[in-house]
Amino acid sequence: MSRHAKRLMAPRTLQIPRKEHKFIVKPSPGPHNYETSVPLLIAIRDMLGLATNARETKKIIKSGKVLVDAKVRKDHKFPIGLMDILEIPEAEILKIVMINRKGKIVFEDISKDASRTKLYKIRNKTILRGGNLQLNLHDGTNLLIPVKDSRDPEEDIYGTRDTLVVSLANKEIEKHIKYNEGSLAYITGGSHRGEIARIKEIKKIRSTIPNEVVLEGNDGTAFETIEEYVFIIGEESPVLPEVVFP
Repeated sequence: MSRHAKRLMAPRTLQIPRKEHKFIVKPSPGPHNYETSVPLLIAIRDMLGLATNARETKKIIKSGKVLVDAKVRKDHKFPIGLMDILEIPEAEILKIVMINRKGKIVFEDISKDASRTKLYKIRNKTILRGGNLQLNLHDGTNLLIPVKDSRDPEEDIYGTRDTLVVSLANKEIEKHIKYNEGSLAYITGGSHRGEIARIKEIKKIRSTIPNEVVLEGNDGTAFETIEEYVFIIGEESPVLPEVVFP
């Protein structure tokens, strides 16, 4: 498989010049898929403008000066995506990865205090041998939850599409936000991507068709989208109030 892709064929989520160079580096296999992620090299050079060419960018990355979710990353092809925290202390860069209303990956400022934690969407759950519970999160991360009985609803309190606020230092869950009617959501796809809205109704559909969600935007307008595009970000207000959602 080629390590590069033609720039003109790059995912539309990337805000990059399409005709400047013929090829673009492909992200390594990692926590985010090809369509919803950007390699570190492209993020640092093309999107943040911290270097002018690939050689300079690789030097920055391989020097150990780039952190993703509080971990040093030295692979210039490492993929970063939704809700990841990108930090380059030497350049005073501290950003969170978001999707704007045009469906493009963008980097928004985040405070040092807020960057201690990360928002994770629960994709699904797995019961491990021995009965413990594994939460499988939106970026490929897995969290192990020790329980005595995974079938006990008082122990297994976590639902698919709930959001966890997790400390990046010790992986402890600091807050659990349920995917419920009334919760505040960030829309990551469809015609309302990039918007914040409150869930009014969750429509359960008994078929292979995805469940639908009715939401109300800040202007009071109601709209529908599929569950896959809903990322819970708070109850009454966003858990990251200082982040300007694009």
